[in-house]
Order: sequence, then C-alpha cells, then structure tokens
Amino acid sequence: VQLQASGGGLVQAGGSLRLSCAASGRSISSYGMAWFRQAPGKRRDLVAASARGSSSTSYADSEKGRFTIFRDSAKNTVYLQMNSLKPEDTAVYYCAARIGDGLGVSPDAMDYWGKGTLVTVSS
Repeated sequence: VQLQASGGGLVQAGGSLRLSCAASGRSISSYGMAWFRQAPGKRRDLVAASARGSSSTSYADSEKGRFTIFRDSAKNTVYLQMNSLKPEDTAVYYCAARIGDGLGVSPDAMDYWGKGTLVTVSS
C-alpha cells in the first residue's frame, strides 16, 4: 500500500486543520491506520490510531478531545481532524498502516509510511 498525506499548513492557535491520508494499492480496511508526528529534535510519537475491522481508536493524552481519526472507505482515505490547535502541535505529521490486528501505537508497530505533511501553529 502507498500512503500520501496532505492537508498541512500554517494555522493560528485555536484554529483547525484536517489532514488526509490517501491510500493506493490496497484497501485501508485491510490495515490498522495511525497518525504520528515528529517535531524537530524529538522522537516520532503517536497522535491517533484506528484498528482495522473495528471502531477501536486510541489517542495520545494531549490530543484527546481535540483530534479525531476517521476513515472514508469509499475514498480509501484516513483523516485526522484537528481542532483547538496549539503551538506545541507544530510538527511533521505522518500517516502509517499496520498489517496486524489491534492498534498500532508505536512507530515500530507500523509497516508502511507516507511522507509527512508539515503543520505549523502560530501563537
């Protein structure tokens, strides 16, 4: 599967963005999907994850209530809706796919990666 992330940009604090991850080559229903982010000089961390074949999701504590991961099977796309953005959300955001069951909550658990999309939140 190939993953293409898009939707990043510059937004003011308190604003919203929706990131898209378009998959090609295979249906996203075959995969657990997740969004990670990496700020300069920091490790790549989980933002949100969605298990395949179920409604199970997982979010990093700092994103709970602000971000939502969801799928559109017809478009073979996974989205990350980000609301109430903060300057500390500034990072490169990556989408990733996992072959196995369950939630992929660490980078090591993911099998495929897209190129990142930069999100910059100004104060």
